[in-house]
Amino acid sequence: MLRYIVGRLLAAVPIFALVGIFIFSLVHLMPGDPAVLLAGDNANPKQVEKIRERLHLDQPVIVQFGIWAGNALQLDLGDSVYSNQPVTKLIAQRIEPTMMLAVVTLVITVLIAVPLGVIAAWRANGLADRLIMAFAVLGFSLPVFVIGYLLVYVFAVRLKWFPVQGYKPLEDGVLATLHSLTLPSVALALVFAALIARVTRASMLEALNENYTRTARAKGLGTFRILVVHALKSAGVPVITVIGIGFATLVGGVVVTESVFNIPGIGRLTVDAITRRDYPVVQGVILFFSALLILINLLVDLSYALFDPRVKG
Repeated sequence: MLRYIVGRLLAAVPIFALVGIFIFSLVHLMPGDPAVLLAGDNANPKQVEKIRERLHLDQPVIVQFGIWAGNALQLDLGDSVYSNQPVTKLIAQRIEPTMMLAVVTLVITVLIAVPLGVIAAWRANGLADRLIMAFAVLGFSLPVFVIGYLLVYVFAVRLKWFPVQGYKPLEDGVLATLHSLTLPSVALALVFAALIARVTRASMLEALNENYTRTARAKGLGTFRILVVHALKSAGVPVITVIGIGFATLVGGVVVTESVFNIPGIGRLTVDAITRRDYPVVQGVILFFSALLILINLLVDLSYALFDPRVKG
């Protein structure tokens, strides 16, 4: 088990290094001189040169990467060209809304998708199965911003149950935060749940046809125990895998959702930085999201040992 954990940790190192190289290359892949683009059309040569020195663009590329990577390892992602504030500070200021949105969405998704997938497998080819799969297809078909606008129109504009936009921080109370995040979380969860429900159904159908499940039925065990204790635990590995992989979709949806619901999170920070050509912020945010995704996938790999006894390293 220990060897398995160490192996997964070491495997994440080269992945993170490749991600770092790609993120660093973003500035140099842009057409034109980055310093000129950052300075703007009305900047004089002295201002352009000052930005070039500030971002170390006057150094060889390998030296630039060494400086950038060394600073990144020390959690120094540079300063914003637009606000002159440290990028890590800007991310720290916006991290609460994004993380709360992601956590609430993930909880809602699991509470919706896993039971629906289990029921669909239990009632395979029946009415319940067809309705659940229709929901899954609909969730795949509708973009998250369309679902968001529909929820806003029905539950915010017409029924006035939830706010149209905005975010209440945790210091205002957990209930206030959850109330402000209900609509954006449900909008994201409906898309995410469609994927997990389909995978849960497929995994459960396979598990329900295994010999140990048939033995449990022959012993007269109850339906709930057969579905949850025996079949669902066996089907947990692919479900956990798709949750980890689907987290990338969730992160991408956060950018759109935060713009639709005017949530001051990292997604909004990314959109603003791209609009202003604030490359240090863009690099820092992408690096943050990449590190988060690598961490999530690492935790998913480590969780296999809990669900699959064959994973011992």
